[in-house]
Amino acid sequence: MLQQPTEQQVQLGDALQRLLQRDYAFERRRHEAGGAAFDARRWQRLCELGLPALLVPECHGGLQAPVADALFALQVLAPACVAEPVLGSCVLATFMLRHAGGEPARQWLPRLAGGAIGSVAVFEPDAGFEHARPCCRARLEHGHWVLDGAKALVLQAKEAELLLVSARCDDAGCAWFAVPAATPGIACRAHALLDARDAAELRLCEVRVPASARLPGDGAALADVLRDLWLAAVCAEAVGLLQASLDATVAYLNTRQQFGQPLARLQALQHRSAELWIELEQARSMAWLAAQRFEHEPAARRGMLLAATKARVGRACREISQQSVQLHGGIGLSDELQLSHWFKSLSLAQLWLGDSGHHLQRYADASLRALP
Repeated sequence: MLQQPTEQQVQLGDALQRLLQRDYAFERRRHEAGGAAFDARRWQRLCELGLPALLVPECHGGLQAPVADALFALQVLAPACVAEPVLGSCVLATFMLRHAGGEPARQWLPRLAGGAIGSVAVFEPDAGFEHARPCCRARLEHGHWVLDGAKALVLQAKEAELLLVSARCDDAGCAWFAVPAATPGIACRAHALLDARDAAELRLCEVRVPASARLPGDGAALADVLRDLWLAAVCAEAVGLLQASLDATVAYLNTRQQFGQPLARLQALQHRSAELWIELEQARSMAWLAAQRFEHEPAARRGMLLAATKARVGRACREISQQSVQLHGGIGLSDELQLSHWFKSLSLAQLWLGDSGHHLQRYADASLRALP
């Protein structure tokens, strides 16, 4: 099965590469890594390329591209460690609204296509990556929904205009609400993740939104779609980082001299490089398959596919990131080397939404349930 990008993906990738070369130089990334990295001017340039409109339906002013195109964009952007909300807003929040439809989609999708920032608030303090049983509560009161609770790991919440919040209702196990970020009662405490991407903890106290703010459909099913899309996005970003890490390592081995010859001449290191290349290609194949099949598989099979993909890509993240650092020696973890920043991003990708062992268990459990 050939893993060739489509013509649209090639054009998008070329435009993104030109933007990265102009606006995302590594030295600038180094200076920003210790603080707030979001840049409104660079976000505007990403908007001019059409990234926020990529997944928005044409009827709402978007491009209505397939999910695979958005995942390809994440793969291209990953080595630059882009801090702007491409993942949280252009992919996750936009797809959730597109998938759910209803009044929230009609109200917000045109705004997201124009560059407004959305974020998904699904995880909660002390609950890990659990998504199906929120403790945040929502009650219907005088024609308004009133939300109370806390959310954690909300990407780019500081810049968000829209929050998609999961909560437990009396009439359903899980429901989703489109909440303007400026709604009274929302307290935001921002922090940086290991890869310097912005996140926040939210406290919701008597947050009132109109009844129409509730997203249509089964909230638990929406949460499952979000989990699967997020897994596919993490894997796509990881493949971009893995390719960059391996390329940098091979270049270093061909440049670094020891005993009058490049390290790449040593047969043992050639074998290790070949093993890392195999890890990368297996991870790339799984991530590509997940991206291509995401919108075409029924929910159960999609969940199994994404569990298998994350298990395989997570293993590659661990092997290639650690081996790349080891092959560089001590300099591999120095802040002056871009590899150290990729190492942090890959370490986070390995654990995000569960490690390889967790997803292998998910895959095994789903396989047993599918037996006759």
